Amino acid sequence: MLVTDRKRSRLPLVEAVARAVAGGVDLVQVREKDLPAAGLFDLVISLRDVTAGRAKLLVNDRVDVALAADADGVHLPEDGLPVPVVRQLLGPAKILGRAAHDPAVLDRGEVPVGQVDYLLVGTVFPSSSHPGLPAAGTAIIRDFVARTPVPVLGIGGITAQNCAGVIAAGAAGVAVISAILDSDDPEGAARELKAAMLAAGRNQGVKT
Repeated sequence: MLVTDRKRSRLPLVEAVARAVAGGVDLVQVREKDLPAAGLFDLVISLRDVTAGRAKLLVNDRVDVALAADADGVHLPEDGLPVPVVRQLLGPAKILGRAAHDPAVLDRGEVPVGQVDYLLVGTVFPSSSHPGLPAAGTAIIRDFVARTPVPVLGIGGITAQNCAGVIAAGAAGVAVISAILDSDDPEGAARELKAAMLAAGRNQGVKT
C-alpha cells in the first residue's frame, strides 16, 4: 500500500502514484487530511484514472468522498466512524480497512471479523510521518496476527531493507509513504520494495 502525502512527494502526486503503481503498488490510500471535500474529490478522481485496473484506490476517513468518487473503498483511522456503520454505507463489495496502534481495539470489539478487510498496524519502526508515535517493533505485528484472522499490514518506517522482518512477523503486506514518495524514481522504489516483500514471503512460505 502507498499512502499519499502530496506535500512530501518529489514528483506531482498523480505522476508519482502512476509510477508507483507501475512498479507494483497494489493499494493506494489517499490521505490528504487538509484538503476540503471538493479538492479531495478532484484528487481522487484523478488518481482513479491512473490506478484503474492496476491498483485499488481507498480514501482515508472520508466515506462521503469515497462514495462520490466511486473509489474502491475506505481506510478508517482509529478515531474514525464505527466499522459497522461504514460497512453498511459501503456495502459488501467495497474494501474497508482500519488503522490500529493498540491490540486493545480487538478486546473492545472495534474490529468485527467479517466486516474489515485488513488492519493497518504500527508504528513498526521510527517514522517521520508519525513522529509522535513510539516505534513498537515487529512484536506489535506478531501480537495482532496471533489475535485476529483479519489480514495485517505493517506501517511505519518500512523500507526495502527492513520489510523482511515485518513479513516474518506475519504481516500480509506493508504500507509506506517515504519509501516511495521521497524517491525521484517512485517506480523503481516501489519495484525494489515489492521484490523484497515477495522474497520475504517466499522465505516464510507465504503465498504471494
